[in-house]
Amino acid sequence: MARRPTIKDIARRAGVSESAVSFALNDRPGVSDGTRARVRRVAEELGWHPNSAARALAGERSGAVGLVLARPAHTLGVESFFLQLVSGIQEVLSAGRTALLFQVVDDIDAECALYRRWWAERRVDGVLVVDPRTQDPRPELLARLGLPAVTVGGTGAPGPLSSVWADDARAMARVVDHLHGLGHRRITHIAGLPGLAHTARRIASLRVEAAARGLGPREVHSVVTDYSDAEGAAATRRVLAEPEPPTALVYDNDVMAVAGSAVAAELGIAVPGRLSIVAWDDSALCRVTHPRLTALVRDTAGFGRLAAEELLTVLAGGPPRTREGEQPRLEPRESTAPPPAAY
Repeated sequence: MARRPTIKDIARRAGVSESAVSFALNDRPGVSDGTRARVRRVAEELGWHPNSAARALAGERSGAVGLVLARPAHTLGVESFFLQLVSGIQEVLSAGRTALLFQVVDDIDAECALYRRWWAERRVDGVLVVDPRTQDPRPELLARLGLPAVTVGGTGAPGPLSSVWADDARAMARVVDHLHGLGHRRITHIAGLPGLAHTARRIASLRVEAAARGLGPREVHSVVTDYSDAEGAAATRRVLAEPEPPTALVYDNDVMAVAGSAVAAELGIAVPGRLSIVAWDDSALCRVTHPRLTALVRDTAGFGRLAAEELLTVLAGGPPRTREGEQPRLEPRESTAPPPAAY
């Protein structure tokens, strides 16, 4: 394996002292413009890059930001949301030559411990905090540590951290309005992980929208899952086996919606003839499934870009603030229709 080039190698090749190399590479006075240019050219030829650990010890930035995900690992490979979110984040960070340090952990306690270690070791300059909880210790911890952070998917209310958010309540209102307008009166929401703030907001919004239309918890309710296709399918089987099954199902992600559609087909329940299906997040899966699934369409990559831009603003000294992402729009497709008259 080739040895990594050092400052000594650059000094030898450029014909200058090691201190001159240090001055040149760190934009410090003490060398001429010509020497600075020659040193940088040699460093590039040798493939030299600064040691991030050494820079951290010197009090300089690490050049990286962190993203920790405390979710069941088996759900990550099938859900498109985080892939799109990270692609948007990476687009902004790459343009600024900032690295993204990503790690999956078991739970919120492990996530908090990782933040403490990263900050103590100066591994990251800031973090993007995803999946806000209803009872969330992370904002207070990060504020206490002094670790710059942006919450992705907050409520929009001011807090100790900057945040980017989307209005889940308005999005759910659009879904209920669509289904109710078609004539559906028995609607079940196959929700995501309990304890997540956006899960709670969607459930609460569903109740409010149902009550506004004279529908109670017997007709309209939510069941929670882990976002996986397996739990989405299992929840679908349970609710369709009820004495008065729903005529419409709203799934919190695309994967569960596709799994639910497959369960309906297996049970001989026609979509949308006897059952309407809505997916919260649109994806290629929703568009290639037969019938194509009605879905909430939003620019998830754009939401990631917004989050990364806000974190860079915070790192530049900007004050905490909230920024709202693009409002999702409902895209009606072939999976929703009026319920049969018998229902």
